[in-house]
Amino acid sequence: MSAVRKPWIGGNWKCNGTRASVEALITSLNAATLPAPEAADIVISPPYLFLETVQARIRPEVHVAAQDCNAKGMGAYTGSISAEMLHEFGINTVILGHSERRDIFHETSEEVALKCKKALSLGLDIVPCIGEHREERLSGRTNEICFAQLAALAAQITDWSHVVVAYEPVWAIGTGLVATPAQAQETHAALRGWFREHVSAEVANTIRIVYGGSVSGANSAELARCPDVDGFLVGGASLKPEFAAICQNMAAARTH
Repeated sequence: MSAVRKPWIGGNWKCNGTRASVEALITSLNAATLPAPEAADIVISPPYLFLETVQARIRPEVHVAAQDCNAKGMGAYTGSISAEMLHEFGINTVILGHSERRDIFHETSEEVALKCKKALSLGLDIVPCIGEHREERLSGRTNEICFAQLAALAAQITDWSHVVVAYEPVWAIGTGLVATPAQAQETHAALRGWFREHVSAEVANTIRIVYGGSVSGANSAELARCPDVDGFLVGGASLKPEFAAICQNMAAARTH
């Protein structure tokens, strides 16, 4: 019997924000109608400069995540942020291996996995991102690509209880394209099957696998009804008032 998995909705602000716009986002979220904490985990991920401000001022039921950390720790790593620093500042979640990190900054799956191992060792929750490019989807290699990315993670992770996997088809990120509910469900089910075969049935049943890629208030309700979609990692829409509607749609799909 399938486990009841608590919805997880994240807002990735990416490299966006000014003092004024972040102030407006905090004010908007603090006033928004959001699911109760027991109905969903809601996480927002601002750029590093704003982490402390957002952490101090956002309503307590909204958690704050970083967008990256290194695999090394503190030391002579100019321009880098360590998991130790995040832990000290009470930032308990970090997104790792986003396709923009992989594509623009050339992070390999092995490097992403080492970052995950380091963050977990500090007690952080992690959100590793996986996904295929459009040509890989069109050539029928979606599972092959995603499974390889999961295998790299599994080489470094033994305890999956602090992991939320984000499936983000690269072709759908920031493009306005979005996986159909059938496509999302098919891939999420395949990913869960991979965990069942290569990790354990318990992990397959309990791990949350969330979808990212042009999620909006308009398409989130239908995507949320997919049984293996446990939430969303939202990009552009997390900078808009519709983020609250996305959170509500996801929570509602699990309570009806």
